[in-house]
Parts: sequence; structure tokens; C-alpha cells
Amino acid sequence: MVEEKNRLIIEVEDDIDRAEVFGCLDANVREIEKRTGAEITQRGNSIVISGGDVRLAESILSELMDAQRVERRLDRQKVSYIMDMAGIGMKCDSRATSSDIICYTHHGKPLKPKTIGQKRYVDAIRNNELVFGIGPAGTGKTYLACAMAVTAYKNKEVDRIVLTRPAVEAGEKLGFLPGDMQDKVDPYLRPLYDALFDILGQEAASKLKEKGTVEVVPLAYMRGRTLDNSFIILDEAQNTTREQMKMFLTRMGFGSRMVVTGDITQIDLPRGVASGLKEACRILKDVEGIDIKHLTDADVVRHELVKRIIRAYDSYEKNH
Repeated sequence: MVEEKNRLIIEVEDDIDRAEVFGCLDANVREIEKRTGAEITQRGNSIVISGGDVRLAESILSELMDAQRVERRLDRQKVSYIMDMAGIGMKCDSRATSSDIICYTHHGKPLKPKTIGQKRYVDAIRNNELVFGIGPAGTGKTYLACAMAVTAYKNKEVDRIVLTRPAVEAGEKLGFLPGDMQDKVDPYLRPLYDALFDILGQEAASKLKEKGTVEVVPLAYMRGRTLDNSFIILDEAQNTTREQMKMFLTRMGFGSRMVVTGDITQIDLPRGVASGLKEACRILKDVEGIDIKHLTDADVVRHELVKRIIRAYDSYEKNH
């Protein structure tokens, strides 16, 4: 890299796919220029950056090239994430996330963390018996926890997987739904089924469920049980009461691991009822063997618009 006054020249190495780095019709370059105010031009094997925040533009381009070298293809989510992280002065470390394959889906697709926040969350699950994963929708809290549970089962670290979530609206509405109790609560458990089906395939997941190796149950069904040698996931934990959270956490038996996920900005409890998740994080934050990981809008891996929606709501709530 050659640096002059408010001007940088980057040499592009031969193993870099410029089309991936620059984007279709140079879309990535245009976005970098928009974010940094810099002008970016190509001259042979060199990229010339001038004007604006040349340092930030150089940082983004370098991260894009590192990511392309590791991952070969750069999707929109990855490009957006790199730009967002560079904007707050953080590196993405694509090599660390790309090399961490948790498992393979039933389609043979490698499942791995896509962001630094997700990588830290996955590492916390590996290294602790109880982990709280807190963050907005789309950050992969539940999906990654399910992937870790499936991996633990396949590695014979646990004998079964138990997935649960509170059915907040259940009270009076369940009676109006058709079918037996399982039919009535299944709609509330659908996101957990979806994650399992995507990772294991519907047929394999259904067989494990029939054998009792995988349980997907409402939180109320957990009372009175002690779960040994199990990987237990509590989803939507922001909607637990203080009593429900304490009840759930004390279900842990020998050889078991727990992951509790939730979004404290989407609490559906009646007014005046405290969230068990928020309280548990305050009480347990210094307990050995427990880790609390916070994911942010930077870790959202859904449509780009989801990230903007979350930020808009956060901004609105801070100002009202």
C-alpha cells in the first residue's frame, strides 16, 4: 500500500477475484464511496482511493479482499456486515468464522457462524454449561443453539435434545384451537421445529421425536422434571416470568447443558409482570459456569431491511 496526502494506492494480489470484491456493476465500490465520501478508481492491478475518509475506505476494501480470499463468494449480507463493522472500527476476522463449521445440514451445507458476535456465542456454548443468548430477531440465537444441540447429540455428548418455549398467549386461546393438547401448542413451537427440520431434515427429526430423543414441548411441561445428559434450549425466554425462569433453570441434571435465548425488546408479558430473562441476567451474571452473550443488529443475518427496521425501532424508543 502506498500512502500520499489524502490518497491511498492498494495493490491487488493475483488470488483476489475483483468481480466479487467490487460487486456486480461495481455496486460494492459505489456503496463504499457513499459511506466514506472517497473516490475509488482502478488502475491496472492497483486501487486508488482519494478524498473523503480514505482510511475507512481502505479498511473496508482490505476486509472484503480478506473475506473473498477465504470464502470465495461474497453475498450481500457479508458485504453489508463488513462495511458496518469497519464503520465502528472493528475487523470481521473472516478466517475465524469461516473455519468454524458447527455441523452440516441435511442438504450437506456447512453451518457456521457468520459474524463475530455469533462466533463468540457459539464458543460460549462450547465452553459453558449454561449460556444466555440475548439479541434482536434474525441474529441466529435459536438456530445456532439448535445446531450446537444436534452436534452434541451426534458426538454422543448428550442422550437427548429438549426444546421449549413459553406460550404466552396460550391461556384462553388454546381452548379455541382444534385437536389435542399437542396440536394446540404446536403453533407456538413451530420456530423450533423449523430449525430442527432445516438442520436434520424433516424425516430424521420426526424419527428422533418419535423415539423421544428430541422433545419439543411448552415450558409448562417442564415442571417437576430433572433432565440428565440433555441439551436443553429455552427459546423466547423474555416471555418467562420470574417463577418460570427459576423453575426451568433448576431442571438441569448431571451431564446436561442449557441455552436460554430471548429478545428483551419484545416482551409480551402482561403489564407489571417482570421478565424472568432480564432478572436472571442480573442475578446470574457473575456465577461461574454461566456466560451471557449479547448479539446486536450487526449480527442480523436476515434480509438487510430487518437490520434497518431494528435500528429504526431502537432509535424511536430512545427518543420517546
